[in-house]
Amino acid sequence: MIILGIETSCDETAVALLRAQDGTFVLEKNLVSSQIDIHAPYGGVVPEVAAREHIKTLPFLLKKILGDTRPDAIAVTAGPGLITSLLIGVQTAKTLASAWGIPLVRVNHIEAHLLTNWLENPHLAFPTLGLIVSGGHTELVLIKNIGEYDLLGRTRDDAVGECFDKVAQLLGLGYPGGPEISQHALQGDALAIILPRPMIHADNFEFSFSGLKTAVLYLSPEQKKRTADVCAAFQKAVIDVLISKTLKATRMYDVRSIVFGGGVMANTALRTEMQKMIETQLPQCAYQFPGPNACTDNATMVAVAGYFHIQKKDTISWQQLDGDPNWEIEQVNY
Repeated sequence: MIILGIETSCDETAVALLRAQDGTFVLEKNLVSSQIDIHAPYGGVVPEVAAREHIKTLPFLLKKILGDTRPDAIAVTAGPGLITSLLIGVQTAKTLASAWGIPLVRVNHIEAHLLTNWLENPHLAFPTLGLIVSGGHTELVLIKNIGEYDLLGRTRDDAVGECFDKVAQLLGLGYPGGPEISQHALQGDALAIILPRPMIHADNFEFSFSGLKTAVLYLSPEQKKRTADVCAAFQKAVIDVLISKTLKATRMYDVRSIVFGGGVMANTALRTEMQKMIETQLPQCAYQFPGPNACTDNATMVAVAGYFHIQKKDTISWQQLDGDPNWEIEQVNY
């Protein structure tokens, strides 16, 4: 079976062809077009601009990736995300599915980030804990099985990636903020400046990062001049919260494996510290990180999720497909 994946939830236009058979995957082609340079002058993604870029770029990528190939099914991100961006992918998928007479899979963006880990490790044991850390989402998800999800907690305000961008802006650094802060942090002392760890001791699995951003805002002018130290302290505060919540959830739900997803999971310090925590405090748990390029939005993860839906006969006709910018992971269960 060959699945065409389409991803346009935010500012990456992505397509992929995935060959899937009996739970094994072969990635035939994968293309991603980034809009970072376009949105950088604005310090963030402008929804209308992102949608216009998808309109221009998606037909070109499809022509390049498909050639004479006729896929057996199409998997497309239908939410959550920017509605203006989502609709470009959704309408394109509907048109192709109608023309070719093939089934469609409506894929949740968060589920796709989680299931991309099965591309690398198809033998992950359940229950599994999933941590999503991206520009728009920070969530802990209990994966009872493929297609069975419980949302344990999410951010109440800023997602981690959004907070990185805003702190970078406060410090006069470039966009996107994650790579900028991680690079400066390499030269800094995380203990030189004291910053809070919001909700780290809360009796739940929710997150809050707006207070951490505000703490950076109210640092003294002299402290803010020590850019590397501020970046190191801020990054360490974020990592400490994510690790603490992940450790607590793993123990409470007695999970057997842990998976990760989202663009911020490409952060080297976060991956290193998380791996160290698992290996020292949770030696009974298997774990899987996507490759750094697979952490950011891509269509391969959408095609992988599409395969699992197809296996459970969870497909729809093109007339049934729509986009939902607020589609939550706990509403996905199938």
